[in-house]
Amino acid sequence: MISVKDAKGKPYDAAKHSGVYGLQKLTETDSERITVCYSYFQPDGGAEMCPSPKERVYYVTKGSITVCGKNDETHVVDEGGMVYIAPGEERDMVINNGKPAEVLVFIVTP
Repeated sequence: MISVKDAKGKPYDAAKHSGVYGLQKLTETDSERITVCYSYFQPDGGAEMCPSPKERVYYVTKGSITVCGKNDETHVVDEGGMVYIAPGEERDMVINNGKPAEVLVFIVTP
């Protein structure tokens, strides 16, 4: 078993993200297939449109985000909600309401 305390983890910079401070809570060196990150987004933060080869789940623990797909697909995800992103699916993300957001990110390696 592995436990990670609140506000602990390895800081990381996510590619094509802005206005975010991220902590890797669990990495592929700890687990065979799962990476778990906690992202602290500033009001002007977000992510550019791009695909990822890995499955992702964004679970919003504080605030609100909007995740958009390539084909005008839009998901507003409020506190306590989540969105699943399939491998290869393009998406971008913006932070809503001019307030910071916190997102728990699960990344699954095939």
